[in-house]
Amino acid sequence: MKVGIIGSGGREHSICLSLKNSSKIDKLFCFPGNAGTKNIAENVNIDLENFENIRNFIIKNKIDLVVVGPEKPLVEGLVDYLERFKIKVFGPNKFASQLEGSKIFTKQICKKFNIPTAKFGIFENEDKAIKFLKSTNFPIVIKADNLASGKGVYICNNEQEAIVAVKEIFNGKFGKAKNLLIEEFLEGEEMSFFTIHDGRTFKNFDTAQDHKRVLEGDRGKNTGGMGAYSPSRLINEDLKNKILDKIIKPTLKGLSELGTEYKGFLYTGLMIVKNEPYLIEYNVRMGDPECQTILPKLKTDLTDIFLACCEQKLSEINIEWINKKSLCVVVCSTGYPDTFEKNIEIENINNIQLNKDEFLFHAGTTEKSGKIFAVGGRVLNFISLSEDLKLARENIINNIKKLNWSKGFYRKDIGYKVID
Repeated sequence: MKVGIIGSGGREHSICLSLKNSSKIDKLFCFPGNAGTKNIAENVNIDLENFENIRNFIIKNKIDLVVVGPEKPLVEGLVDYLERFKIKVFGPNKFASQLEGSKIFTKQICKKFNIPTAKFGIFENEDKAIKFLKSTNFPIVIKADNLASGKGVYICNNEQEAIVAVKEIFNGKFGKAKNLLIEEFLEGEEMSFFTIHDGRTFKNFDTAQDHKRVLEGDRGKNTGGMGAYSPSRLINEDLKNKILDKIIKPTLKGLSELGTEYKGFLYTGLMIVKNEPYLIEYNVRMGDPECQTILPKLKTDLTDIFLACCEQKLSEINIEWINKKSLCVVVCSTGYPDTFEKNIEIENINNIQLNKDEFLFHAGTTEKSGKIFAVGGRVLNFISLSEDLKLARENIINNIKKLNWSKGFYRKDIGYKVID
């Protein structure tokens, strides 16, 4: 069969590789892909906002299944559009994608169904938000309501920081903002909890711990993710059941009462406070870099899982995992998450020799005349599987040293809470 993957990041490269290993796949297409996907799929240079062109290419090339990787096309309704033309597609519809597309939508479901989350207020303009800041206690969390590629969250320790956050959001740093949220700050530890859904049933899809801050020791600005490890050190049977019963099942009930179902990956971002889960956010797709961290551990054929979700037969699939831990370190362009240079050659990438438990997924890269260039903020993802996370991190750092890329940087402490 032929499969198309929408997206160009490390998440999509890792999905491509998992599918490539399936005996059922004859050809892969990646829209638009990157220098890594080019080696295992046909990259298709197409505007992801032009749904008609995407549909025409899928039909012309007789693509049997489409997997939507990133959040933007999901929130904009690509799944709904393709399904109107009887195209088999994996991912949630536009209405359900509001779980990520609008934080206020999610908060309203939380309020109605008593889902544990931070106390919050919704503010529709700068003046009202700043007036509220005059009487609040710090630290607080300020969030853009709309999509912000993982960067629209500010943890503010004082009024001055909070005012800057409010002004940046309402001045359009993350696109046009009609509202923002101000939330209480929860003191705990974050965890990413993944499930996969077919509209009728769902199954767990492992856990991870992302490292969002740009600097070691979880300092500095928020990024799209500097690295992750899996499984999370926090997960246990009791906590897992609390997450399912208090958060995920009530959310699915809420969507059902609103007249829709959920199909696809669901990323539940949590704050764990004394073994109690609180919902921070939902993402309506696999995380990045969590996807790159988790998929190499998957033993079950990913093609079978995707097809089962599209055909509402997920209950018939047994999802099995390799019994190893996984760690991912992201190499970024110098200056990220602020201004960075583009079209910088990564000279030594061919020096990297990987064993069967090591993986290198491209993100912000392109290939020109046989050379690899960095074109994004997050550029490469180095992954290692091991029974020991410390050893996994050492293996990755050795490989990054062989890369010896002077225009990049990375965090050397990924997994420090469980390793060090």
